[in-house]
Amino acid sequence: MVKIRFSRIGSKKMPYYRLIVIDARRRRDGRAIETLGHYDPRKENNKLIYDKERLDFWVNRGAVLSDAVSNLLNS
Repeated sequence: MVKIRFSRIGSKKMPYYRLIVIDARRRRDGRAIETLGHYDPRKENNKLIYDKERLDFWVNRGAVLSDAVSNLLNS
């Protein structure tokens, strides 16, 4: 199964996340199939920046959104 979830790339106490497509059996920071965008929770607007066309492509192919990703997309 393929999932769309976050991968943490920030340093200690300075989180920064990439929005990735990854096999569900891989670890959180494992090798991704594709990077779709990024998210910086420390900024005021907390904006998730991503490629909507590629996200729709992967969802149509059966990829499952993680809870955190779906919450940010719906807000």
